[in-house]
Amino acid sequence: MSVGPRALTIGVDVGGTSVRAGVVDADGEVLDTATAPTPRTDDALEVAIAGTVTELRGRYPVRAAGLALAGFVDAPRGLVRYAPHLSWRDAPVAGRISERLGGLPVVVEHDANSAALAERRYGAAAGASTVVLVAIGTGIGGALLLGGELFRGAHGVAPELGHLRVVPDGRACPCGKRGCWERYCSGTALAATALELISAGDVPGPSVLAREAARDPGRITGRRVAAAAREGDPVARAALDDLGRWLGEGLSLVADVFDPDLVVVAGGVSVSAPLFLDAAREHYARIATGASHRPLARIRTAQLGAAAAVVGAATLAREGAGQRREPSS
Repeated sequence: MSVGPRALTIGVDVGGTSVRAGVVDADGEVLDTATAPTPRTDDALEVAIAGTVTELRGRYPVRAAGLALAGFVDAPRGLVRYAPHLSWRDAPVAGRISERLGGLPVVVEHDANSAALAERRYGAAAGASTVVLVAIGTGIGGALLLGGELFRGAHGVAPELGHLRVVPDGRACPCGKRGCWERYCSGTALAATALELISAGDVPGPSVLAREAARDPGRITGRRVAAAAREGDPVARAALDDLGRWLGEGLSLVADVFDPDLVVVAGGVSVSAPLFLDAAREHYARIATGASHRPLARIRTAQLGAAAAVVGAATLAREGAGQRREPSS
């Protein structure tokens, strides 16, 4: 099947452990992918990103690329000011990658913003006006769509939802504060909660997870807790219940500030949503300000899964390329 070059762009999800690139068409379909490990230095990271894009360009005629990553991004200038899991600091990333790719247009955006845009165009947020996306993974990423358009704030860092403080003097957070929302509602939080329950002796029944923790606490990760919960482990189920309560708690704050018509729950932890989302909805509906006198936001899980950031970054690249004057043939 022949695909016009104007329809194809590449999205690259630059994560802390892997670089995942995909060729995406104008319908949001991922046609092909390439991956590489995430290096720890600027130069090696840029080589890895350019390598995945070059690999895909060898198979498809693409006209632009978009990068999605967690951090403080100045999208209009193509700058990455700070990325907690990457080496870039105040780096002109879009320009550097474009130069490595022989001048291919490159844009850069926050990964949650990219995912939100993709869900708005092709997934769970289609047709919604005011949308908050909450990406629950190692931490919490957030994005806000107003009238279907991304809101980045004055300096490109809004909305930093994961670091809303929900517990004064609570769990320590790598950001330097204590009691941040993501310390209670994330994959990292799942593991911490399970270990706290086990340490306190608050084990409601025979628990494989508790036995594993006794042998090696380091094996208790968020992914392991979620898997144990699906198998019915009582400690893991209790940890997921706690996560659901904290999700509802945080969403009540989000609703008070943004009054969205839709919340999309995304990220790696969202695959376990059947174990906690109903509890989150119930807690949110119970404690939201004036809950019985206002419409409450719908809460849905993302439809595009792990591909959302790739699709969103490619879409932003396509739109950016579309605003440039086409080269003469």
